[in-house]
Amino acid sequence: MALRGGLIGCGFFAQNHLHAWGDVDGADIVAVCDRDDSRLKEAGDRFGISERFNDAEAMLAQTDLDFVDIATTMETHRALAELCARLGVPVICQKPFAPTIDEARAIVSTFAEARLPLMVHENFRWQTPMLAVRAALDSGRIGDPFFARISWRTGFDVFANQPYLAEVERLIILDLGIHLLDVSRFLLGEVESLVAQVSRTRQGIRGEDSATMLLKHVGGATSVVDCSYAARRDPDYFPETLIEIDGPTGSIRLDPAFKLTVHWPGGTETTEVGPRLLDWASPPWHMVQESVFNTQQHWADCLRNSEAPSPSGADNLRTMALVEAAYDSARTGDVVRLAD
Repeated sequence: MALRGGLIGCGFFAQNHLHAWGDVDGADIVAVCDRDDSRLKEAGDRFGISERFNDAEAMLAQTDLDFVDIATTMETHRALAELCARLGVPVICQKPFAPTIDEARAIVSTFAEARLPLMVHENFRWQTPMLAVRAALDSGRIGDPFFARISWRTGFDVFANQPYLAEVERLIILDLGIHLLDVSRFLLGEVESLVAQVSRTRQGIRGEDSATMLLKHVGGATSVVDCSYAARRDPDYFPETLIEIDGPTGSIRLDPAFKLTVHWPGGTETTEVGPRLLDWASPPWHMVQESVFNTQQHWADCLRNSEAPSPSGADNLRTMALVEAAYDSARTGDVVRLAD
């Protein structure tokens, strides 16, 4: 039988969650929850979900659920996740996991004590191009990488669909850079130290809209992670992430239009590693939308097979630590060393 899920939060990005759950094999969303009646009705009507609640505790009490998908803003994550843990329900939670690493640690501790699965919806590592880069690394053709650049720069107006972003004090690192820092870990492993610089270009926003971070990884590799919401580019490759990786015997490049080039002593191979265009998806969002499906299918498979998800809540704490280190470094100008 399919797993029965409940979704909390029916806002802008949650629509992608709901579409993707419709395609996931082995799981269905049977209940939705939102404090806004109009959003709740729209989501329920659109996706044919009759069980609708304004209160998360009522949804959990009145519906038999195998998991909950939390797709609300980060300030609400801890209370909602801990409510689910108290009632014995596994959780997949949107990023950022929590406003601070201390809150994230508290959530992880609660689920560890309850012995319940917990996953963070870190979908960049589940993008089809990222999986292709990871597979190219795993092939061993370029050897152990010693350098990488992970870049996401755009002038796309991200504030149009998410106006609340203009009001947050910690902006691009926590909203977008967190994905790229997770990709750096996914590709090159854990991080020993980090130094960062940030800037704010757009008028009328509170937080930083550009950031550049230099990471030293365990084993000696270096990566540069850079992101901007203020880059005026033509063409603008939104929402693609561009990647360069150098190894002792070759290189990997993920270039615009999802072109993956692997160069090694045996030759040069170029392939197109773009995402599928799902029935409900639309360019240029289709890469993000497919990665939401990939992430949720992975979560459902892990629940059904009693396997640890990637990233688990505990794993995501290491990415959260990089976010905190980046803000500390940007504020002080110092290199921040990460704990073992």
